[in-house]
Amino acid sequence: MRIIEKKSNAQSKSAKPSSQPLENVEEWQDYKEEKAKYEEDSSWNPVDPDKKEEEFRNYSSNPRFERVRNFYRENHEKQTYKFAVGMHKKYSNLGKRQMGLWEALELLDTFVDDSDPDTNLSQMMHALQTAEAIRKKYPGKEYDWYHLTGLIHDMGKFLSCVYGEEQWCCVGDTFPVGCQFSDKIEFPDFFKLNPDSKDKNLSSKFGVYKKNCGLKNVLMSFGHDEYMYQVCVQNKSKLPISALYMIRYHSFYPWHKEGQYMHLCDKVDIENLKWVQDFNQFDLYSKASEIPNLKEVKEYYKGLVKKYFPEKVKW
Repeated sequence: MRIIEKKSNAQSKSAKPSSQPLENVEEWQDYKEEKAKYEEDSSWNPVDPDKKEEEFRNYSSNPRFERVRNFYRENHEKQTYKFAVGMHKKYSNLGKRQMGLWEALELLDTFVDDSDPDTNLSQMMHALQTAEAIRKKYPGKEYDWYHLTGLIHDMGKFLSCVYGEEQWCCVGDTFPVGCQFSDKIEFPDFFKLNPDSKDKNLSSKFGVYKKNCGLKNVLMSFGHDEYMYQVCVQNKSKLPISALYMIRYHSFYPWHKEGQYMHLCDKVDIENLKWVQDFNQFDLYSKASEIPNLKEVKEYYKGLVKKYFPEKVKW
């Protein structure tokens, strides 16, 4: 049975969680559709080929503003150093269940990210948009690892739609914990609610870290990036290090977009930053692109999954 938070009819209208699990994915989808009726304009269509680059990640004027703002308020208040340590420990050893990568990807067709101001499409659709955008610019077989990276980069959201973790600790932009919160993080004022901001040991420039210690030694706010990175590493995927950086840090916007936290980076981080930045254009701007036809591309991507991952994957 998939462990997914259940809402009653009354709770759907108020969007308050219940601890009862859903019986199946179909019930989860029904809940998401019901919730959307009350929380945002269901007529809004994110597909807009004419959308300009500067119009993306607009956190002040879009149909999802209140949903996104409320998400980041909870995220910034609760993503403490102690919390991140606990969650990393909880999910450090995979194996709670095993299933094929493609089977897991299909579950994301029921999941919509509450932190995203640019789309209300399912994560399966976003995965296809990203992968096909990469494939268009890098069509060669030598880049098939890049195509697959685009497809799977958000699969860590499995944490929410399968294991029932709340979205505030699974999705959204990521940032280091255990040191000063950058004012370049979206909605930085909400960090006033975070108890770490009042702890001198956890709120200085370096905090618990040393200069140029490397991002691999920096504890990030817990989320889908780190979880999917661990899935790739612990299942011995054949993806190159550049792909692993894209998966692990694509939500780390304060770093790859704003140039923050460079004082914590080592040479390997800097060398791979260009790949994370290159990936971002596809992850972000493809959200307004036409949705690819799954039937036409399914066999291609299933072939890549077979090439780079074992038949059964530990989650």
